[in-house]
Amino acid sequence: MPLAEQFAGILADTGVSHGLIGPREVPRLWERHLLNCAVIADAFPREARLIDVGSGAGLPGVVLAIVRPDLEVHLVEPMLRRTQWLDVVVADLGLNSVTVHRGRAEEFAGVLAAPFVTARAVARLDKLARWCVPLLEPQGVLVAMKGRSAATELDEDRKGLERLGLTDAVVTEHSSVLLEEPVLTVDLRFAPRAARAKAARTERGRASRQARTARQARS
Repeated sequence: MPLAEQFAGILADTGVSHGLIGPREVPRLWERHLLNCAVIADAFPREARLIDVGSGAGLPGVVLAIVRPDLEVHLVEPMLRRTQWLDVVVADLGLNSVTVHRGRAEEFAGVLAAPFVTARAVARLDKLARWCVPLLEPQGVLVAMKGRSAATELDEDRKGLERLGLTDAVVTEHSSVLLEEPVLTVDLRFAPRAARAKAARTERGRASRQARTARQARS
């Protein structure tokens, strides 16, 4: 609690002055932001390594590091001002398990990877997946924080997600007696072999259709 309270104080102060948190969010920092992020800690096994894409105000990455000091957390954020703020926050809170990386997620493909990647309110699921898949280790899991429309968004984007190799998709509820509504995450496992197999089937189907069309043209 002391670290969480310290972080809440930082968010209410320099988090607002740096444009990371809106002034109207200060009265509801705990429910809407801190607790909202803290409850997804049950998505990660002990001593897991994870990447928080588009970390911004350290949500959920910094919160997860406070709640779960056993986690190794990497914060990826493209904006210089925000990464500088995150560096100060991580140092002030003494979060030795947290590393801040400046850059877009796609710039870290082949450089940074983990069994878990998470993000909060960064982009629609299909776009977010394209950014996150290059950072996932094979059989790793993307834990995407989403709102009430999580199931609808998953259904609408499922085919595109499967093409990226994201399978075993489920919407998971993370609840707390301190929250009025459970927090929803869309959890997707990265299976690159499945993606390659699907691509191969698609290519075979296309070749078959072309051959059939050619035969029909000759006849």
